[in-house]
Formats: sequence, structure tokens, C-alpha cells
Amino acid sequence: MKQNGTPHTEAPRPVDVLVVGAGQAGLSAAYHLRRSGLEPGEEFVVLDHAPRPGGAWQFRWPTLTYGRVHGMHALPGMELTGADASRPSSEVIGAYFREYEERFGLRVHRPVDVRAVREGGGGRLRVEASDGVWAARALISATGTWDRPFWPRYRGQEEFRGRQLHTAGYPGPDAFAGQRVLVVGGGTSAVQHLLEIAPVAAATAWATRRPPEFHEGPFDEDQGRQAVARVDERVRQGLPPRSVVSVTGLPMNEAVRRGVADGTLARRPMFERLTAEGAVWEDGSVFTADVVLWATGFRAAVDHLAPLRLREPGGGIRVEGTRVARDPRVHLVGYGPSASTIGANRAGRAAVREIRELLAREPVAA
Repeated sequence: MKQNGTPHTEAPRPVDVLVVGAGQAGLSAAYHLRRSGLEPGEEFVVLDHAPRPGGAWQFRWPTLTYGRVHGMHALPGMELTGADASRPSSEVIGAYFREYEERFGLRVHRPVDVRAVREGGGGRLRVEASDGVWAARALISATGTWDRPFWPRYRGQEEFRGRQLHTAGYPGPDAFAGQRVLVVGGGTSAVQHLLEIAPVAAATAWATRRPPEFHEGPFDEDQGRQAVARVDERVRQGLPPRSVVSVTGLPMNEAVRRGVADGTLARRPMFERLTAEGAVWEDGSVFTADVVLWATGFRAAVDHLAPLRLREPGGGIRVEGTRVARDPRVHLVGYGPSASTIGANRAGRAAVREIRELLAREPVAA
């Protein structure tokens, strides 16, 4: 739909492959499409809703420096070298993605919002976007999760008089100076927030649904394969994906070790309810809070695919490799087991291999 709510009436622009999203997964797919012989901007087109290169990294908080990034893997065909570890990751990775797009001539269209993907004529997909309508023979959806922050619901949430915000809007620790901050969530972001905020806040508390699991030492290749396999099994069953990090546990480093020792990372179970002043636990204990910071993760941003009815009864989209089981023209990269940066690279290559077979097998509609 157009922004004014009226349907698109112009003739769709035909394209062999449309890539939606220019983060790690989308750029990887675009690289492999070009390497396979397709011409960027003509035979395949990349649409990105962000205002500039950098994927979700461009929106990260300024205190997340490149040296603190966990598990960033280079894009295919071009290493990220000589980066200043003290610079914000948003700047380092944004510049890297910009150079990558330019070097390989990927001609990303931005900012473009993709609003709906529907069945089109002649076996093509009708992709309705803010820049018009496209008729694609295949679609690579690489939209990630950043645009769908997950806000859980708890009793009394509307009564709380303080500030509530999500990791997606985290401004850095200075915004919490002198305040009492309750951080909710058991992932890497929650740990990073607590370690940053505690030195400047009046007090912090940490609540999670499950006890956090920290792992010591390097995360080896075999452990990585096992973690990815567990996530992959869920999407093969048509269940909503869990992040790879959720099954690997939290990395233990020196900063985390200090946080555990000094009580910053003293986890409490989830509270029973929120009140106007803060949180109340089942045992009657109370934490008076000025801020609740929800570090509760993200969900896959796949609402644009809703008209195709791809979801399974379990609530997820069943994916075999990267190919959607209900529609082989649609591939999801950066989804489920390919949500890590190295996984996104591999998924981009795998999706392109299957799409090239599809294009060779299916005749072009007149």
C-alpha cells in the first residue's frame, strides 16, 4: 500500500530476484547473486529501509564500541581490517558496509519500506514497497529482527510512573546517572547494560525468567554446530526461532567475572508485578525504580510476508535450509539458524544456489 492508504496502480517492475534488507544477511546474498552472474540493479535489486548503510548496527548505542562487539564476522569477499576498537560499532560497521556496497556495486535502494508481499501474476511475487511495486521471480527476505523489539506484558506495567524503554532505544549509560534501574532479560545486551549502568546509577537490579548460564573459555566449532542445529530443528518444525545466543549461554570474560563478584550481576527471578513505584516479587520484596529497561530481545521482522500465509500452526515459518517450505520462491536469510553473522554469510550463498536453480527451472512469464 502507498503511504496515503490507496493501492498501487502502476505496472509492477519485473526483476528476477528482490533482496529485502541490506544488513549482513542481505549484503551476503547480494554478493553471491552478483558472483553467480546476475546484474545488480537490473536482474536483482536490493531494497533497504534504513537511511544509510550499516544494517541494524547503525542504530546501536554509542558506548557499544567495536572492541566490545560479540561475534562480528566479515562479509564474504572483503575483510574488515584495521578498525579502531575504541570507536562505536555503529560507525565502524557502517563504514565497512558502505565500502562493501560500493566495491561490489550492489546499488542498494534506500530508504525503501517493503509493506507487503503477495501472490502476483505469472508465477511472480508482487512486492509492494514505498518506491512502487515489483514483480519478482524470487525473494530473499533479510529483514532481521531489529525492527521488532519484544515487549513482554506484566501485571501493573501501565501503572509504573517511571520510564520504560527497550534495548532498541538504549541511549547509553549517562542517561541513567543517579537513577534506580531495573534491567529485565537474560541475554548479552542485559549484561552489557548492567555493567555500563551500575557505575553511574544509584542502584540496579536484574530480573530474568531463567537463571543465566555463563560459559567459560572459547566457544569452539563443535559447540557452535550443536547450537545452530538446535535452532535449525525449531524452524524445520515450523516453530518461532530462538536466537543462536539463547542456546549458547553468556560468554564469561573479565568484566563479567567482576560483575558477578561485586553483585552487579546478581540475578533475581522475575517479579510478580509492577507498581507505580517499581517491582514487587512473590516473596514480598520490592525494588523501587526510576527506570525499567527491557532487554528482552527481538522477534523476526516478517510481517511483510503475511499475505502469503507462510506460518505453520506452531506459529513460525517452516524453513528448509533457507527456503520457505510453503513457497520455494521465498528464502529467509538471517532467520533462525542463520541469524549469526557467520550463519548469515553461509545462508546467503545457500539461498542464491537454490534460487539460481529455480530461475533455470521455471520459465519467465510473458
